[in-house]
Amino acid sequence: MSSPRPTVFEPARLGPLTLRNRIVKAATFEGVMPRGAVSDELVEFHAEVARGGTALTTVAYCSVSPSGRVHRDTLVLDAHSVPGLTRLTDAVHAAGGLASAQIGHAGLVANQISNRMKTLAPSTRFSAPAMGIVQGASLEQLDRVVEDYTRAARFAVEAGFDAVEVHLGHNYLLSSFLSPNLNKRTDMYGGTLAKRTAFPRRVLEAVRTAVGEQVAVIAKYNMTDGVPKGLWLDESLPMAKLIEADGTIDAMELTGGSSLLNGMYFFRGDVPMKEFVASQPKVVGWGLKVYGPKIFPKLPFEEAFFLPMARQFREELKIPLILLGGINRIDTIETALDEGFEFVAMGRALLRDPYLVRKFEEKVAHEGLCIHCNKCMPTIYTGTHCVIRETLRDVPGAV
Repeated sequence: MSSPRPTVFEPARLGPLTLRNRIVKAATFEGVMPRGAVSDELVEFHAEVARGGTALTTVAYCSVSPSGRVHRDTLVLDAHSVPGLTRLTDAVHAAGGLASAQIGHAGLVANQISNRMKTLAPSTRFSAPAMGIVQGASLEQLDRVVEDYTRAARFAVEAGFDAVEVHLGHNYLLSSFLSPNLNKRTDMYGGTLAKRTAFPRRVLEAVRTAVGEQVAVIAKYNMTDGVPKGLWLDESLPMAKLIEADGTIDAMELTGGSSLLNGMYFFRGDVPMKEFVASQPKVVGWGLKVYGPKIFPKLPFEEAFFLPMARQFREELKIPLILLGGINRIDTIETALDEGFEFVAMGRALLRDPYLVRKFEEKVAHEGLCIHCNKCMPTIYTGTHCVIRETLRDVPGAV
């Protein structure tokens, strides 16, 4: 006899944690960290999601070092940020939720002009987000990156986070080591699948050692880069099995796409190019008009668009998996649990309505209000929000 499907709204184990339900708030850069400061807006952003019923909310993006920031308004998870982040985790806990810190190094996606410092890559190449050439990292530099991850993970624990999500997606630094078109190294960290996986696995081991068993460790993992000659399932699947065999993570959140080369792959839907151009300085805006269609290709939105790929991972892996990608309906969540996924992660749907999870539980809604216009994407520079919800804030009774 087959075991009954777990229900969406029953407690669930994630490593050492007990989550109140199966729904995670996916990392969506909040855009309210001026010069990396923990603002009241950042605290409220996550407290509201917790009040809305989400089990685990993910703070994004916490850089492990100044050079690993996406830009100057990115938080660095260090001793200076611990008091503010403690205030954030306390607020989330008071609302009945748990908090996860997404940690990473932006690599080829780090803006060197904004950060006023050089970034790193597996191999030397030009990067548009970095605003220039990025040099391939030396072994000594990579040793320091491991130390940075170790230190950031310890600060995450000190700040009261219940989980640490290590970013192995979207061609950030660790993801770019996995990618055959970005990693051209000929040393211990390049070439074969095992060698290209070696550095990310080393980082995951360091993070696990740093946090011990007191918090959950999650890997946000690229199934595919979504670009020609990039990482695809024939390589990402065996790489995932190597990570699983190490025993360093409690769950894997499955994603895809490249912030370097294909920024719409993990969004899908409309491309708000006019709003993107308007949000940038004139020179950058002109560049977006020319190169934007290449970096942001039009891809149709489909509910749970990563599910067909994620099924391949569910078939091969035994660790808990978190399904991500265009989840907007309660029946989609139930389908995911039916197919053996332990959790789902929601992003844009919770920007539109942070209380959607509670509405699902109370059966007053079966589908979110997000229309996948993606006009929330350019707001990351001024405070990430749903523009429809923003226009309704002063309307009595509106959400």
